[in-house]
Amino acid sequence: METWSREIEIVEKNQDQQQVFGFLSVSVDKDGNIVEDLQEDLITPDELEKAAYNYVMFNGVQKVAGEMHTNIGVGALIESMVFTKAKQEALGIPAGVLPECCWWVGYHVSDSNVWKKVKSGEYSAFSIGGRAIRESL
Repeated sequence: METWSREIEIVEKNQDQQQVFGFLSVSVDKDGNIVEDLQEDLITPDELEKAAYNYVMFNGVQKVAGEMHTNIGVGALIESMVFTKAKQEALGIPAGVLPECCWWVGYHVSDSNVWKKVKSGEYSAFSIGGRAIRESL
């Protein structure tokens, strides 16, 4: 098993509610290209969807956020959806508007020191981390 991480820009901040929203991971961009992370790893749409559902199902009642992959408990998951091509079609989202396969999330940031870093722009992206077995394509 190898540990990996990927950073994705925060799209929206709700200042009053201490909430942040954005894509946690993108598997296939809106042009149909598989996205490589910083370690040159790829996550297929099926694996991204499975990882998102496993995270929501198996990580306890409250999905806690960490600060820089440590300091667990600085916030909690409040929104999660994997936008697959089929779901986008069902929702009437035209092709090319969103990445073909992407995981959208929202978190409430309860830690005031972490929220200050989000507001200032010091933390401007989500960083997804995980473990995977590397396979050659």
